[in-house]
Amino acid sequence: MSRLLILAAATLAAFAPAQAERIKDLGNFQGLRSNQLTGYGIVVGLAGTGDDSLDYATQGMKGIASRFGLALPASINPALKNAAAVMVTADIPAFAKPGQKLDITVSAMGKAKSLRGGTLLMMPLQGADGQIYAMAQGNLAVGGLGVDAADGSKITVNVPTAGRIPGGATVEREVAAGFATTPEVLFNLAEADLTTVARVADSINARFPGRARAIDAATVAIVAPPGAETRTMLMGQIEDLLVDPADAPARVIVNARTGTVVINGAVRIAPAAVSHGKLTVRVNENYKVSQPEAFSQGGTAIVPKSGITVDEEKRPMFRFAPGASLSDIVKAVNAIGASPADLVAILEALKQAGAMKAELIVL
Repeated sequence: MSRLLILAAATLAAFAPAQAERIKDLGNFQGLRSNQLTGYGIVVGLAGTGDDSLDYATQGMKGIASRFGLALPASINPALKNAAAVMVTADIPAFAKPGQKLDITVSAMGKAKSLRGGTLLMMPLQGADGQIYAMAQGNLAVGGLGVDAADGSKITVNVPTAGRIPGGATVEREVAAGFATTPEVLFNLAEADLTTVARVADSINARFPGRARAIDAATVAIVAPPGAETRTMLMGQIEDLLVDPADAPARVIVNARTGTVVINGAVRIAPAAVSHGKLTVRVNENYKVSQPEAFSQGGTAIVPKSGITVDEEKRPMFRFAPGASLSDIVKAVNAIGASPADLVAILEALKQAGAMKAELIVL
């Protein structure tokens, strides 16, 4: 494992002076969010890479044909190697108006080998309430490639069974957010913090006296006059107000899979002494050929010869002074040449000993 150079950047950031941040960077107003849309459709125009055995694709093609007055006999199963059943997803942002365009993602449902060169036929996109909010159609842009040979060999580059259509959906209905009619406007922090939410309320009241109050660790209620135009102007001014957010809680993050260890600047160590050594046991198996003496009537034999060695790496004990900070931890651990795995063991022992008052999170 590499040495603890991964902590160098964290050390510099930890002792940089705190800077004020805009309220808009700390969270968002309730209701002003994107909503997910989903739909089922058919992609046509494929070069024999569709899923002709999927009943959903067959039923979908019959439904599309019926739109144009073409009725396929029930006993006939159309060959659909040039078509594929797909799921279409999109996000509709807040305040999206009818006529605006949305980017959509198209993904194959069945055994289609590739959607390259396909065209999505017109289909509706529905929200969680079952209402239609957009209509989608267009030519797919697929970044993957899949080719099969007659002998069974094949090659696949990226993912050819999913693609994008930039601007492939048109908004048909606006999402009602209740923005202009609610008694109060609620601002929600991205991360709940009692100190930060109080400072946000104080910053708003300093600019607009008596309008804001913190109702819990994540939400500030703001009294706003009704009307979309008035509230838009008020919320735009509130978003640009500056706030000094509270320091993050003391945390140590350990990624056990990669050996990455991140310690934030709020971590402090109580007086403690640490000794960390390393014991290595090696077992070497060798074989020796044993020859009999002349005229002894014996035979040649192979005799195992094992060797066991024990190496104990002696490392000096180091001491943390009262209130040791991140830089002190990094210097002490780097001085003994500890690896990230060693650091994890040291931090776990410090926490168990009550010398480190921080949350230890293992990913």
